[in-house]
Amino acid sequence: MNKRKLVLGAMALTKARNNRSSITVAQDVRDELEKIIISSKCFEAAPFKYVGLIFHYGIKNDEVPKYKQIDSKDGELPITIELDTYELRSADRTELKRLFTVATLKALIDVAIKYKLPKDQFIKHLKEIT
Repeated sequence: MNKRKLVLGAMALTKARNNRSSITVAQDVRDELEKIIISSKCFEAAPFKYVGLIFHYGIKNDEVPKYKQIDSKDGELPITIELDTYELRSADRTELKRLFTVATLKALIDVAIKYKLPKDQFIKHLKEIT
C-alpha cells in the first residue's frame, strides 16, 4: 500500500530526449510539496488518499489537470498535465525544479478547488516561487 500523499511520474508523448535530471528533480519536488500536504492537513477530508500526478512530456504547456476516476483499491486520484518537452530539455536543474514545482502546485490548487479542500498553503508557496 502506498503511504505517500503525492506521487509524481512522467510519460513522453514525443520522441525527443528528456532532461537527464528530470527524475531526481521530480523526486525533490514531490518530497517538498508532500511536506506541505502533510503539515497543512489540507487533504484530510478528501475522498482520495493521495494524488498521482503524471507529467506528459508533450509539445505544449497545458497545466489544467485531466482527471481520472479515484481508484477504489488504493485511493489514488490520478491526474495528468502536459509540459513542453523542449522547454524542459533546455532547463538547468534549478529551472527544471521551478517548472515542476509551479506545474504541480497549480495542479494541486485545481484539485483543492474541485474537491472543496483548503488551498491556501499551495497558493502561498506558489506566490513565493513565482
